[in-house]
Amino acid sequence: MRQPVMPLMAVPKGEVPGCGHCRVLGKRALCQRLHEDSASMLAAFPLHKRGDRMLIRLGAIMSLVLLLPACSTGQLVARGAAPLIDNGVTAMNRETDLGLAQASMPANLKMLEALLIADPGNVAYQLQAAMGFYGYTLAFVESANPVRAAGLYRRARAHALIALGDAGMPDAVLTGSTAEFERALAALKQDDVPALFWTASAWGKWIELQLDDPARLAELPRVEAMMQRVLVLDETYYYGGAHLFFGAYYGGRAPMFGGDFARAAKHFDRAAELNHQQLLLVEVYRARYLLRQMGEREAFHAALTRVLETSVANPELNLANAVAKQEAAALLAQEKDLF
Repeated sequence: MRQPVMPLMAVPKGEVPGCGHCRVLGKRALCQRLHEDSASMLAAFPLHKRGDRMLIRLGAIMSLVLLLPACSTGQLVARGAAPLIDNGVTAMNRETDLGLAQASMPANLKMLEALLIADPGNVAYQLQAAMGFYGYTLAFVESANPVRAAGLYRRARAHALIALGDAGMPDAVLTGSTAEFERALAALKQDDVPALFWTASAWGKWIELQLDDPARLAELPRVEAMMQRVLVLDETYYYGGAHLFFGAYYGGRAPMFGGDFARAAKHFDRAAELNHQQLLLVEVYRARYLLRQMGEREAFHAALTRVLETSVANPELNLANAVAKQEAAALLAQEKDLF
């Protein structure tokens, strides 16, 4: 359901399709000039010259988006930025310097939100915003400021919900009657998995940080049902992310409160199998939720030590694994207090 990329270089010099201002006498000349300027500005910074010019190009795009709020050219510019946004996501995933990632992610997230002002129905951007807010919060906010993190997870959920609504499961259904919720959930297809997964992931973390709120706890069964549906539709999505969720879900609670250590272990094992043991967060979460709850201190220490000593030759997981190592080191530093 990705929105089509509409190349600005193909914009004609005359009337631009879809631009209401072009059809209004007296504004056509102004709009034509803006359309031509947008193409000229973007052409001035071809991507093949220097990597840092991508930032200049994005700046040009953002300037045009903000200058053209009433004209469909703003939407054209926003959609034309899709390849740059995709490249930015790839570059961020490959980042190994956590300080650089932490410093740059907020600006990237605000850029996405600015693009969404111009093109709010862009499902791809909504999902990227959801993933971005979730990842930023998990990596850099949650441990230091849980209150702020809860708000950011809720924000990630809001972006993912728009994409899920496009798939036929809007917020009104998500929080409506059980029968309506179950019908909508059953109707979702494999193409809807990204929206379903990120909505449930952000919702689950939001709840996890508000366990003293009965209203939030009452929502947890729906998050569980959504993740179960992800397992049915595509258990491989995001490196077996739904299995990672259930490993923490069943492993982080005592059996008297619904925990199930055997099920948790199976989910962690399956997640590791699906990502070929390349996503180190699996072992970090196994230690943080399951081994800690079981009181297995030696296994806890060994698992986290292995994470710190493991190198993974998959650049697409550089950032995720750097975050995992950061979390592993923090947990090892707290080991005496945790046991």
